[in-house]
Amino acid sequence: MATSMSCLLVLCLVCPLLAGVVRANPWYGLFPQFYDHSCPKAKEIVQSIVAQAVAQETRMAASLVRLHFHDCFVKGCDASVLLDNSSSIVSEKGSNPNLNSLRGFEVVDQIKVALETACPGTVSCADILALAARDSTVLVGGPYWDVPLGRRDSLGASIQGSNNDIPAPNNTLPTIITKFNRLGLNIVDVVALSGGHTIGLSRCTSFRQRLYNQSDNGLADSTLDMSYAAQLRQGCPRSGGDNNLFPLDVVSSTKFDNFYFKNILAGRGLLSSDEVLLTKSAETAALVKAYANDVHLFFQHFAQSMVNMGNIMPLTGSQGEIRKDCRRLNNYH
Repeated sequence: MATSMSCLLVLCLVCPLLAGVVRANPWYGLFPQFYDHSCPKAKEIVQSIVAQAVAQETRMAASLVRLHFHDCFVKGCDASVLLDNSSSIVSEKGSNPNLNSLRGFEVVDQIKVALETACPGTVSCADILALAARDSTVLVGGPYWDVPLGRRDSLGASIQGSNNDIPAPNNTLPTIITKFNRLGLNIVDVVALSGGHTIGLSRCTSFRQRLYNQSDNGLADSTLDMSYAAQLRQGCPRSGGDNNLFPLDVVSSTKFDNFYFKNILAGRGLLSSDEVLLTKSAETAALVKAYANDVHLFFQHFAQSMVNMGNIMPLTGSQGEIRKDCRRLNNYH
């Protein structure tokens, strides 16, 4: 009875929210068949190169998903994150969330070269990021979704937006929710997309405060499992070791599954932003429990939330450009 009641609670929570997300995020003229005539092998080319990269290093799957996320949260999904510094551009690569952290740029370069050879000036860097994120997810065992396509590439970048708009590991849950809401995303998207942390690694600097001084009282975060905290302290000292890497999902960091949510329930979520999904809101906690219990529900919601995120303020039609090189504008000197 208790189980069926909790299922009912989640259904009551989720159905209107999902409906709201779909209504609030029309496809802006994006559609999965966008390149079927202009570059019929585009999806195949992207998938092939992503598969090679992930075969060489499984972590690359998480890196490519994150690249799309960090692109979309700043000025929309427009490949602004890929631009290097130039006389007219201050690169987002130098922002606090991205510096010494964001990766996968060389894989995107490789995809772009192959696409420019096959179909010059046709497939945008923004669409490469969206496709690479989907292909990466599938390659490590996650869900498939049709990627709406037809985005164009930005003519600028915003390091301020990158510093301010991307949800951070130490943000409070209300701040994280606000950052999602501003872009038309809701609570389901917050929890489902956080589930992307089922793969990949995080740096010591992103969670150190949980181990030593969570509330400015010199004590570890009380929501963190004690034995897990002790294990983390061995590789993440009070000072130094900032770039030491730890799996975001301590059970299966190379497989896209729902252990991320099971870990949170056991006090073994790595980041503060993971743990607060359980401890700071009944709504988000209900979703954490639902996804921990039902991997298919998580996969379904993650796929829909990735489409929703991919629909954030795309440039279409004659806006922006199709970059020939994802790192620089076409009129670059």
